Amino acid sequence: MSSEEIQKIKIGISSCLMGENVRFDSGHKKNDYVTGILNNYFEFSPFCPEVSIGLGIPRETIRLVSVDDEVRCVGTKSADLDVTEQLYQSADDQKGWHVELSGYILKKDSPSCGMERVKLYKGMEKGGMAEKIAVGLYAKRLMENFPHLPIEEEGRLSDPRLRENFIQRVYIYARWQEMEHKGFTIGGLQAFHAQHKYIFMSHNQNLGRALGASLANSDKDIDTLALEYLSSMMTLLKSIATVKNHVNTLQHIQGYLKNDLDAGDKEELRVTIENYQKFLLPLIVPITLLRHHFRRHPKDYIESSIYLKPHPGEMMLLNHI
Repeated sequence: MSSEEIQKIKIGISSCLMGENVRFDSGHKKNDYVTGILNNYFEFSPFCPEVSIGLGIPRETIRLVSVDDEVRCVGTKSADLDVTEQLYQSADDQKGWHVELSGYILKKDSPSCGMERVKLYKGMEKGGMAEKIAVGLYAKRLMENFPHLPIEEEGRLSDPRLRENFIQRVYIYARWQEMEHKGFTIGGLQAFHAQHKYIFMSHNQNLGRALGASLANSDKDIDTLALEYLSSMMTLLKSIATVKNHVNTLQHIQGYLKNDLDAGDKEELRVTIENYQKFLLPLIVPITLLRHHFRRHPKDYIESSIYLKPHPGEMMLLNHI
């Protein structure tokens, strides 16, 4: 299935980012990119763990503290307010619909939802020092329950490369889930890998090659093989694709046209890739030129490949990297 054919992928999201008034101060943190552009492609499932465990609106703020080498989530005013276990249980209670998701967008800095760099205070004393080293407790349990699920914070989505990386992972994970629903076969896994080979190359050529090799002559049962492949694939995809790796990938794909283009077209393509390498052009320019040539000179392998069309063009993700 191509990225354009996947409609309204299911994504979990912190409710406040959708404009719901669930914050401690009865406010929200509506994210215009999420509710605007992404809302055209994703079916959002909003959830606020703090409301789900019975904390009111408005409510006392909570924070993470380190007590006897254990992270607890407690009230900033009430010493007896401890919602640690409730937040963990909230994540466990949502597993029924979490399993249907292809991604999750969390609220940054939140003691419940923060994915990383949440403030952790040393001890229960008020006014103590804090380090930004913790993970929100609902988010922590979510990631433990679904370690391969693409997850990102809304603040990091303002970075073009992190944004493209997350959305690319969402689309790939959604394709994986579709294959899983049909039932794994070795042929299906190999076809999936062939589809995504050049995406893997743009992230890490050596790891991508190893991923393909793992499917060759394996004597493991299909479910074990699929799980190991998924784990390695999602780890690979978390690394941000570099300009150098993209150039290498573009040049490999260009090789399919070596017998089809005249000298002028070859030179134009070479210069376009070189200008991308020099940061004079965004990635969308050499990709658009390659698409043009492959429309004139179709190649079955490239047609089935995802690299030149990783997500809907209307999202304009490749225009900024």
